[in-house]
Amino acid sequence: MCTLTHFAHPLAPSSVPHPKMLKCPELQPQVPVFLRFQVILAGNAFFHIKEISTGHVRGFRGDHNEACALARLLESRI
Repeated sequence: MCTLTHFAHPLAPSSVPHPKMLKCPELQPQVPVFLRFQVILAGNAFFHIKEISTGHVRGFRGDHNEACALARLLESRI
């Protein structure tokens, strides 16, 4: 039977890794990405791809997955 008593004790300073070892560039916080397009339900199974900054509709699709794919495509174009 495990009583979990080994979790109640603090770590000894020698067992804590050096702070430089904890810095991994892949795990560093990313700069927030601001999206330019949004998929909005516009009717029965009909979706608009709206540009957030202007409010203009830049495309439309009858399938949500296709609308999201178009929004990603538009996001990739600068």
